[in-house]
Parts: sequence; structure tokens; C-alpha cells
Amino acid sequence: MNEKDMVVIEMNQIFKSFPIGKKELEVLKGIDLYIHKGEMVAIMGASGCGKSTLLNIIGCLDTLTSGEYRLNGDNIAEKNKKQMAKIRNEQFGYIIQDFALIMEDTVWENILIPLDYSKKKITKKRVNELLIRFGLEKMRKTRVSLLSGGEKQRVAIVRALVNEPDIILADEPTGALDSVTGQEVIKILREICDSGKTVIVVTHDKNIAQSCDRILHMKDGKIQLSDLDIV
Repeated sequence: MNEKDMVVIEMNQIFKSFPIGKKELEVLKGIDLYIHKGEMVAIMGASGCGKSTLLNIIGCLDTLTSGEYRLNGDNIAEKNKKQMAKIRNEQFGYIIQDFALIMEDTVWENILIPLDYSKKKITKKRVNELLIRFGLEKMRKTRVSLLSGGEKQRVAIVRALVNEPDIILADEPTGALDSVTGQEVIKILREICDSGKTVIVVTHDKNIAQSCDRILHMKDGKIQLSDLDIV
């Protein structure tokens, strides 16, 4: 089987509800989704349609209410908390709009955070290679609070990659950036995908979406039928 034919994410009839007082707010309403290894997929839709909730469930940051989610063929519902923590740390890299960096720590200290929770053997050489690749080698001792928005996002991208995850999840990665810096981030995400990673991006940015292999449109907690992937 060609690697591009491998399904890494399979979701069947995913529902997610949140308690609001005595009622339940249904956010995801029967998501069916397949994503293949090495794909770059954009998830688009109006605010409140469930995009970020779906991304959080894909990344094992949140649990589903009902349905089945298989990651590399494994049923996520069968994993315990320790196994879920290992999956989050080793299989996913996360990039979010507000960077989620520790502003008073240095670039180097921020990038090493995922390694504090990992059993993977990642060398300093590997970290240095990433710093050089993303133009941060001269900033390793710089406090993050002193960086520009684009530099902060590059630090966040390196942190997402440092543990060598197979899947990169990006939630509005250009939302806090100007258009020129946003274009740079789009190019970086495309290069990451072309290197063999699977990249899933929640975005309102049409430029990001157009750089992806596939665009999924969400509305009212569902993926539009015309966008469903058939395996």
C-alpha cells in the first residue's frame, strides 16, 4: 500500500455535547471523516460551527460524546489516561493562534517543553537543526516576549516539530499575524506536509485553504456532504 493511501484518522458518527445548565449543547452532530498520511487538510466554516472542537477531539485534547475515532487503526476510546497523554505528546504537534508560549522564557526553553514529557531520544543536534531551518538559531537565548508575532509563530512551529510527531494540528495559525507573515507560515506548513507529515488546519484564511490538498467545510456541527471523503 502506498503511504498516501494509509488512513491515519478515521471518524464515524462523532457527536460532541457540552452541558449548559440542565441542557446539553450539541456541537458536533455526526462527523464522518477520513484523513490520509501525508495530507494537508483545511477545515473551514463560520465561528461556532464546531471546527476547533473537532480539532481538539482529533488531537485527543477532548473526548467525544459518542461515535468511533480510530487513530492509525487504534480505537481511541479504549485508551486510558496515561496512554492518551503519550499519544498527545508523541503523535501530535499543536500550533495555535495565540502561540501558547511562555513569554518570560527563552526560545530554547520553550522549544524543549515537549521533551520534558517524552521518552523519545531527541538530541540537541536535532533541536539545533530545527532552529537553523526556521531562522531562529541566533535567537535561542532571547526571551519570547521580545520577539515579533512571526518569530513567535516560528518558535511555536519548531516546538510542535521537536518531538517528531506524525501529525501537526494548527488552529488559526495565521489569525494573529499580518498578511506577509501569514504567507510565510502557510509556506512553512506546506513544506512540513511535503516532508511527510500529516497537517490539519482550522482556518478562516482562504490562502491557507487553497494551499491544502483538501478543504472540508463545516456548518452547524457537520461536514458538508459534498466534502465527504470516500475511501
